[in-house]
Amino acid sequence: MARFGSFYGVIGLILLLFAGVAYFITRAFSPYVIIHLVMGLLALIAYFASAQGSVRGFLGERSTKYGAQAVLYSLIFFGVLILINYIAAKNPRRFDMTKSGIFSVAPQTQSVLQKLDKPLEVNAFVEAGSDPALRELLSSYRYISTNVNFKLIDPDKQPDLAEKFQVTNIPAVHLQYGDRTNVVTKLSEEELTNGIIKITRAEKKVIYFLSGHGEPDISDLQEPRGYGQLKTALDNESYEVKSLVLSTDTAVPDDANLLVVAGADRSLQEHEVKAIDTYLKKGKHGLFLLSPRVTPELTSYLEQWGIKVGNDVIVDEQIQLMKGRTFTLSPFVTSYGQHPITAEFVRRTAITTYGMSRSVEAHADGKPGITPVNLAQTGPNAWAETDLDNLFQNQTVKLEEADRKGPISLAVATTANLKDIGVEQEGTTRIVAFGNAFFANNQYLGQYFNRDLLLNAINWLVGEEGLVSIRARTMQASRVQLTQEQGTLIFYLSVLILPELLLILGLAVWWRRSS
Repeated sequence: MARFGSFYGVIGLILLLFAGVAYFITRAFSPYVIIHLVMGLLALIAYFASAQGSVRGFLGERSTKYGAQAVLYSLIFFGVLILINYIAAKNPRRFDMTKSGIFSVAPQTQSVLQKLDKPLEVNAFVEAGSDPALRELLSSYRYISTNVNFKLIDPDKQPDLAEKFQVTNIPAVHLQYGDRTNVVTKLSEEELTNGIIKITRAEKKVIYFLSGHGEPDISDLQEPRGYGQLKTALDNESYEVKSLVLSTDTAVPDDANLLVVAGADRSLQEHEVKAIDTYLKKGKHGLFLLSPRVTPELTSYLEQWGIKVGNDVIVDEQIQLMKGRTFTLSPFVTSYGQHPITAEFVRRTAITTYGMSRSVEAHADGKPGITPVNLAQTGPNAWAETDLDNLFQNQTVKLEEADRKGPISLAVATTANLKDIGVEQEGTTRIVAFGNAFFANNQYLGQYFNRDLLLNAINWLVGEEGLVSIRARTMQASRVQLTQEQGTLIFYLSVLILPELLLILGLAVWWRRSS
């Protein structure tokens, strides 16, 4: 009995220590706490019962001194842990170690929140006033900007607030920024960020889509060829989208912040090209989505802006499982130019995919005042096929001397100083041209990063560089749903029982070797 006396004393202190830690964390006299209290007291009683000498004798024993040192070191260790946790709680920092950053908000969300210059009040009406996922998301918003203030509200307990903010259905998030308000009913990062964009933008800019030449319908959300999803995406970023027909004596409206010429199947009339030219030379901006073999008048017109549109079709080589080397007319792009539109794409190695495309390349050719940049280009195995008759009639392709080998550019962004190009007008014109009109339609827009590329181009054209980024998207994270009992068991095993066992076993080994 005497041989184990000092060991009982140390074990007793450890059991009491863990009982105290468990109670401090759980605030409950759980079986774990009660058992440890009882066993700890019994161990201490055994320790004192085994001490047959005086207290001075106990304290003077070598094993007692070692035991006391072990307890002291343990207390110091736990003290350091508590101090570290206290400092971390006072100075919170977040680290997302996942490759795709599924626990971080999107770059566009960060950009929008960082530009808040006054309080954004967020009142979220959810069932029972509790939604852990929404709370975590809003906490992430608050972490990025201290101007974000939020609270989760149970409308049954606070009907006066629901009436004040005119909330009749849940879930609903009421956003207020100054005197502007908005209500979001879908609790996703994309919807919340779009809701914030709508109330924080100073003005609603107008985008006109040219029509009358077989262009896809901007209100069509059903057909693969339609541009309805693009219009919805622009609406979410607080743009006003309109259709425009340029009759003989019609000019592009003065309120147009951007003119989009996309997917025309028929050639534009001379007066239409002239109206576009007049509009652009006022320091306005244009987006051109040009499919192969159509609108030759636009390909020649864009050359004066340093944009060379090829009369060809891009053939891309791909290696497919079970098929080996194949050729496709739907190129994939992972290579991007150094430009604000694609800056985030370069960093993320983002993929964009297109339907049948033609080449579009920067071709300033020494023209003063014009700065074109290739935005996206294929890999080196692609080429620009020029024998279009053979391609469309016989559906065969072959790389020949007349064809240009990859990488092939299929999008260009150009900036033109009007004075420098000889226009009697101050200002700068921005133009973006893609050799494809399909990637913006309902079928392709949601694939990979197509939507981000197109919206980035539009935001850059109208001067909304703050929105040029990668947008929030729905990601499927691997999660484990635990019951309360399972979570409690994991907590006790990982936080208390396992460290406790390791500590006791370590002391037992040390005690046996030292005795």
